[in-house]
Amino acid sequence: MKLETFLQERSGNQCELTGVTTDLEIYEVNPEASSNPDRNVYITAKCINQIEKREELDAAFWESFLLSSMWSEVPAIQVLSWRMLNRFRNESWAADALDMMYLDDDNLEWAKASGDHEGDGSVDLHKDSNGNILINGDTVTLIKDLDVKGSTINAKIGTAVRNIRLVHDNTDQIEGKVDGQLIVILTKFVKKQA
Repeated sequence: MKLETFLQERSGNQCELTGVTTDLEIYEVNPEASSNPDRNVYITAKCINQIEKREELDAAFWESFLLSSMWSEVPAIQVLSWRMLNRFRNESWAADALDMMYLDDDNLEWAKASGDHEGDGSVDLHKDSNGNILINGDTVTLIKDLDVKGSTINAKIGTAVRNIRLVHDNTDQIEGKVDGQLIVILTKFVKKQA
């Protein structure tokens, strides 16, 4: 049986964490993802974005269902629940849930592989000068004249930079083309266009 078909049947065509019935995708729970259904879940894009740290965590959103999903018999759901509870461990509801939760040794080792139990749960995102989250492909406007190092280009205030790319290891920088030349721009000097 195809993995997606199996997950749809297992989940009743709803998110295995939230119970929502729209915008569902297969999510491979790393690092041991495989075609094994016990290593995959069927969840919403919003869940995936927050698990993958592509958007800010919403404690109220997670609290509404983690306290029940943590009791699932599906190993991948248990592991994801444990990881997310650890991101919120400074919240009393999550700390209490972690005290009650049980994972066998293999699943606990799998859950710890992400490192979520070691960090503070914060999410570093690329944000413009107004605090709006930037994503690959966005269009931004310069809010300051910028001299481009190693070039004679002077990028003027109000210049639109289309189809930006995020600098993977630095949330303070994006890449974009100005006058046909690819440059690195500090996010504090741009604002996202609506």
